[in-house]
Amino acid sequence: MDFGRGAAALGLCWLALVAADRPATLEESVLDEINYVRAHPHEYADELRRYRDFFDGRVVRLPGDPVGELTREGTDAVDDAIAFLDRQAPMPALANGNLLARAARDLADEQASSGLNGHRSADGASPGDRVKRRGGDVFVSETISYGYDRADDVVRQLVIDDGVAHRGHRALIFGTGNRFAGVGCGAHPRVRFMCVIDYSATANGGPQLPTFVASGR
Repeated sequence: MDFGRGAAALGLCWLALVAADRPATLEESVLDEINYVRAHPHEYADELRRYRDFFDGRVVRLPGDPVGELTREGTDAVDDAIAFLDRQAPMPALANGNLLARAARDLADEQASSGLNGHRSADGASPGDRVKRRGGDVFVSETISYGYDRADDVVRQLVIDDGVAHRGHRALIFGTGNRFAGVGCGAHPRVRFMCVIDYSATANGGPQLPTFVASGR
C-alpha cells in the first residue's frame, strides 16, 4: 500500500509520463522502490509511522484487508526501522544489473517449481554460484521477499525485517558497497509470490577494484 510520497514523488511525475506507454514490471518497480528508500530514508520513516497506526498488537490490518497479517515482533520491528531510517543519510541509486537480474530470476523460477525457499538452489548453488553460471563472478549478496506481489509490500518487508535478529535484509538495501542490483520475481506454490534481489559492487558480480588497480597505475 502506498502512503504518499509528497513533493519528492511529484517532482518525478514527468518521468512516469515518459514511460506511460509501457507498464513497469514488478522487478522494475521493486528496484525503483529500493532506490526511493535509499534516496529518501527520512520520508520513508514517515511512511512507516503511518503504517504503524494499522497495528493491533502483533496483527497489522491495512485498509481493505479485514483479516490482517500476524507479525513476529509487532510494532517493535517497525520502531526499530524508523529509528534506523531517521539516522540514515540519503544514498545514491542502485543501477540495474541485467546479469544479476537473470541470476535472481533463476532462483525464482526454480522455487516456483520446487516450492522450496532459501538462498541455496536445489543443487547447493549459492547466489554467487548462480551469477557465475551466468558469466559473472561470485561477489554477490542476496535478499529474498516471500509472500508479496507488490513492490511497496516487498520492500517494506525487507526494510522492517520483522523477526530477523540482525536486520540483514535492511543492511543490504543500505549497503555502502553495493552499486548494482538485479531483481527476479515470480509465483511460489506455498507462499503465493517471491522476489529475489541480488546486489553487487559491479554489474556482473565482480570485485570492486581500487581505483589505481582499475586504471592500471
